[in-house]
Amino acid sequence: MAKTEEKSTPADASGLDRLKEQVAAYATAQGQRMADKAGGKISDLAQGLGDVGDGNSTLLNVGKRVLGEGDSPVKAFLGEKTGEVKDKVVDTVKGAFGRGGKAGSVKVTNIVEVVDVGKPLRTVYDRWTQLEEFSSFTKGVQSVSQSDETESDWKAKIAFSSRSWKATVQEQIPDKRIVWNSEGAKGTTRGAVSFHELAPELTRVVAVVEYYPSGFFEKTGNIWRAQGRRLRLDLKHFLRYATLSDDEDLEGWRGEIRDGEVVRSHEEGLEADGRDDEDQDEKEQEDEKDQDEKEQDDEEQDDESEEGDADNGDDRYEDDEEEDEDDEEYEDDEDR
Repeated sequence: MAKTEEKSTPADASGLDRLKEQVAAYATAQGQRMADKAGGKISDLAQGLGDVGDGNSTLLNVGKRVLGEGDSPVKAFLGEKTGEVKDKVVDTVKGAFGRGGKAGSVKVTNIVEVVDVGKPLRTVYDRWTQLEEFSSFTKGVQSVSQSDETESDWKAKIAFSSRSWKATVQEQIPDKRIVWNSEGAKGTTRGAVSFHELAPELTRVVAVVEYYPSGFFEKTGNIWRAQGRRLRLDLKHFLRYATLSDDEDLEGWRGEIRDGEVVRSHEEGLEADGRDDEDQDEKEQEDEKDQDEKEQDDEEQDDESEEGDADNGDDRYEDDEEEDEDDEEYEDDEDR
């Protein structure tokens, strides 16, 4: 058995010096013990990596973080597990909303809303064509600017987020319908609004929209059908706005668009409306004339009928007189 040599301490060394030496020896021993422990863990980790090979990327990433970035084994392992959970959550959300799955798996929101406005057909249509006014009565729309007859830029505030999109009119026929589509960073929309005269002072507005969401909150709203509620609310706001507005100076856009191209300008539309109004006036005058002539014919027929009844009455009176004379002659013959 080897004999352990102890380091001698000078006799004249003070107690403080001896204490310093003992503290230093203890620190050295503790440092060696921690190093041996970490080395054993790294060895076990390396052994596990060798056994796993390419079949498990988690341990491999843990090893990279320990050896390359200097993280502790526990910290590296927890970091990798947290990353895996996060990836699983993201994949689950993407799968639920159509991303990460099959192409075309995004669900489309189909919206149909109807509102009846107590104004004439042309007035309601002209009011709808005033796109710049939408920011004054719809919820969330901050501004609308038209670059030309077919395109307009929209900006809206939804919750704490701002949205913008460009709308393009594909078809627009005055007093009948408007068909459009819009492209934005958070979704695509295809829509149509039609106008129907129920009475001279009552117009029905029917809005049909297909909404293709692409943002997280938009897809969440898709599940909650928030877009349908928003359109319903906007139509109610339009009803209030159109009903309470003064229509004296109202002039809507009277042009016509087909296949995304303007086929009749606003001025041409106004001229056509003027001709239609003249034709309508002429038709109404002709109808009134026909009605007067019909009434006159009816009066003449009534007069002729009355005269015929009077003649028939006279004939019946003459017949009665002849019958009376015959009766008197018969009575005279009996007396004789």
